[in-house]
Amino acid sequence: MKRCQTITERLICSDLSTYLSTKLYTFDRFYRLALKLIVQKIFVFIYLVTLSVTLTAQRGFEAGGRLGVSQYFGDLNTNFSLRQPGFTVGGDVRFNFDERFSLKGGLNYIFIHANDKYSSNIFQRVRNLHFRNNIIELSGQMELNFLKYVHGSRDEWFTPYLLLGGSVFAHSPQAKYEGQWYKLRDLGTEGQRNRREYSIVNGSWLFGMGFKVDLDYSWSLNVELCSRQAFTDYLDDVSTVYEDAEQVRANHGDVAAALSDPSIILPPYNDAKIGVKGRQRGDKEISDAYTTLTVGLIYYFGQVRCPEIVKH
Repeated sequence: MKRCQTITERLICSDLSTYLSTKLYTFDRFYRLALKLIVQKIFVFIYLVTLSVTLTAQRGFEAGGRLGVSQYFGDLNTNFSLRQPGFTVGGDVRFNFDERFSLKGGLNYIFIHANDKYSSNIFQRVRNLHFRNNIIELSGQMELNFLKYVHGSRDEWFTPYLLLGGSVFAHSPQAKYEGQWYKLRDLGTEGQRNRREYSIVNGSWLFGMGFKVDLDYSWSLNVELCSRQAFTDYLDDVSTVYEDAEQVRANHGDVAAALSDPSIILPPYNDAKIGVKGRQRGDKEISDAYTTLTVGLIYYFGQVRCPEIVKH
């Protein structure tokens, strides 16, 4: 194995390998474990709810809108930092099967971004990558209420809930160069050539929790925390290794070469740019993720069934 001779090589061999192998591995394990635990709990809850649901349950449609904040997690944010939030806005349609179980579909706009210069890790600051991404998402999820929830009820007018589902989304990461934003997918920053680029349409698992509370018979307030584990590692245009800068320039031009390796020199940590062909740029084994925290105003179109009158 080649020894690390220069300051730059020592930085890459020590900081980069330790940073990516430890931080990104921890990141991936956290999401996989969280998803596994939530799925297990939800299916246990489904079983318990199925045993307790009655045939006189409330049914009906709801619709409304919501807005909130978003947060990206991935190759440019492996420490679960919340310092670079985005925003989200969307609309929902929900069908309540009963007081416990409902299905919801949503159409969402989600803006995420990150910049290495805000990282506490020296390798990331030297790497100096950044991006923004506008995501259009179509989601579907099942929701399970912890408590019986009946619109218009004086006793059953609020509940926490769990959610599990999936989404399909379109996205396009961008980066800024000399005052102008460029679509990174078209530039092949990791050596991708025409017709070998990553897809701009992809999907994700989603899971989370929320809280519903009635404002009156028809209107309710919903607060929801929802995390998505994407099926792509290119929400940030960072996944594998550096390509040779001259090859990137030959494929897609000067802007592509500049955005492929915008690394900077930060003495005494490095004495040259770090974008050498084959050197690790991201981690393709770990997909990107994003989370939203939203507040929604929902209108209920159904009716509460009157209780049966029992004659003695």
